[in-house]
Amino acid sequence: MRIGLDGEFGLINSTSAQSIEKGIRIALAEINGKGGVLGGRPLELVIRDNRSVPARGIENLREFAKDPDLVAVFCGRFSTVVLEQIPLIHDLKIILLNPWASADGITNHGFQPSYTFRLSLKDSLAMPFMMRQARQRGFTKLGLLLPNTGWGRSNQAAAVAHASANPVPQLVGQAWYNWGDRSLAAPYSQLLQAGAEAILFVANDLEATALLKDLEMMPAAQRRPLIAHWGITGGSFVKEVGALLGSVDLTVIQTFSFLATPDSPAARRVLAGGAGFGWKSFEDIPSPVGVAQAYDLTHILARAIDLAGTADRSKVRDALEKVRDYAGLMRHYERPFTADSHDALGPNELLMARFRKDGVIIPLAANR
Repeated sequence: MRIGLDGEFGLINSTSAQSIEKGIRIALAEINGKGGVLGGRPLELVIRDNRSVPARGIENLREFAKDPDLVAVFCGRFSTVVLEQIPLIHDLKIILLNPWASADGITNHGFQPSYTFRLSLKDSLAMPFMMRQARQRGFTKLGLLLPNTGWGRSNQAAAVAHASANPVPQLVGQAWYNWGDRSLAAPYSQLLQAGAEAILFVANDLEATALLKDLEMMPAAQRRPLIAHWGITGGSFVKEVGALLGSVDLTVIQTFSFLATPDSPAARRVLAGGAGFGWKSFEDIPSPVGVAQAYDLTHILARAIDLAGTADRSKVRDALEKVRDYAGLMRHYERPFTADSHDALGPNELLMARFRKDGVIIPLAANR
């Protein structure tokens, strides 16, 4: 029996798909070591590379669906890919398991029954949390710097909805950039001119690198604190920016940190399972949310397969809504998914973090 992973493996400097793969493989080693699923069938992982291109993701999904022994497909980091796949997922009736991509539309859509399940951050949770963090730090006027993509629009909608119900902090400006832009100085400057005291920054690692290089050329008085979405943690951002990191006040949202739960038995199992990847300490785990979320989601899938008593995709889909009481790495899941909610994480999992100069993501105290 097989599960698929459609990820951005070929994207330059990306670590997100690789971290998801590692989380899945560690979980599969545990599952198969205890006899697999359905009384002795091992689970195998099949990988396809979409290079963060939606058309490739759609073709990969078609190929996965042809395999009668493939029960579900994991996606990668890029919401733009997954959002384009949603109609095809439901045409093919293939289960999509999401351990990273955060756009609301991945689970909030009109298809019934829904074949998309997420154990990850969601933009409608992320933006309000980031804005509350800004308020706690004393910022009353925020600028919103967004990519011109479905992910960017998902975050814009979440930020505007929160601002409309909460007068402080105020959104004083919204500015957009395109993927691949080598400079973000112009949209950033628009937000400065609008009076932004801090910037809500939605970006992946490549665009974040471009912005920090822009900020290096600006006077220190024009460098606003950046409160960032987690796309920047899915690549080699810190390696690319080097010493520039120390010149900017940058925090990033996360859902989990191994460093916050070092004595957890599950965390210790994951670390031991990653020995073959060269992990000797929790600090060695790259893009840790990808590892953690994929690990828990794989175990939940295995439980659903056993609960269904079959590898039939539609029956496993139904069973995912009935899994109960999984003591996972990130939390205890009383019911990770229900008929009314295909999002396993909530606001209690959110935290803010900073990059250490060596790239390790350090959780901040008193986040909530």
